[in-house]
Amino acid sequence: MDAFTAGLLQRIRATQSDLDQARATGDDFLVEVEQAELEDLQRLAAEHGVPVSVSAC
Repeated sequence: MDAFTAGLLQRIRATQSDLDQARATGDDFLVEVEQAELEDLQRLAAEHGVPVSVSAC
């Protein structure tokens, strides 16, 4: 796995974790921010052929 792929998958995992935490605390604004970030990262992964499995999220 190259550095780009590893870094992207790490960012996806971190963002998913942040999203889960925002949902747990009821922070609706932060949920929207993290959801948008996650969608951007998933789009970037798809554009570069990086498979994103459920375990990565």
